Amino acid sequence: MQIVGSAAIVTGGASGLGGATAQALAAKGSTVFALDLPAAIEHAPKVDGVTYIGTDVTDPDQVQAAVDQAAGTGKPLRVVVNCAGIGPSARILSKKGTHDLKLFRKVIEVNLIGTFTVVTLAAAAIAKTDTLDHGQRGVIINTASIAAFDGQIGQVAYAASKGGVVGLNLPAARDLASSGIRVLTIAPGIIDTPMLATVSDEFRATLAEGVPFPKRLGKPAEFANLALSIIDQDYLNGEVIRLDGSLRMAPR
Repeated sequence: MQIVGSAAIVTGGASGLGGATAQALAAKGSTVFALDLPAAIEHAPKVDGVTYIGTDVTDPDQVQAAVDQAAGTGKPLRVVVNCAGIGPSARILSKKGTHDLKLFRKVIEVNLIGTFTVVTLAAAAIAKTDTLDHGQRGVIINTASIAAFDGQIGQVAYAASKGGVVGLNLPAARDLASSGIRVLTIAPGIIDTPMLATVSDEFRATLAEGVPFPKRLGKPAEFANLALSIIDQDYLNGEVIRLDGSLRMAPR
């Protein structure tokens, strides 16, 4: 599917995976709307073709407003990439007590329900566009994690939320097939995003050593390139793709 002259939405688009993807889409000729929290947007780079919209993906009204803005450009909304997410760590039982139930609910709300909200509202807009070859209208790419399959100690909330993203992938693709919308999910491994910026070089080296091949951290640009490949491959649909150097996470 060609993205030149189309509109795209990228959540979590101010930095990390979302930032790299927003920039890659813009470089390919798409008019990109990068959704993120206002505090994150304050530090986002200015990029030609990328418009930042302060949006909390847990607020349906804010998401709808952003979708309306993207769909109202006169260019068809064809692409949505969901990268917004949080990953706090907490055990079910620890010396501090039990897992904070509000924290668990928050992670599910952002990572899973937020993703579903964007999928639903954006799909409604994509479904109104003119069809391309074979009735296709667009593609939605969600972000899970290898934690969905190999959740580590302290990742119960994060793994549950990302497991939900994996679980909704195929039925979402089936639901939206009649509207000409493909749905896929990328499950990244350890990617060198701002979330890792505060750790020591020694710890980063340890993380990299655990990857079978290549023995390094993944790059946000690699996630973005995979997203572009998914968009380009019209027959690819309903699949979860791991981007992890064959890493299978140990318990801790």
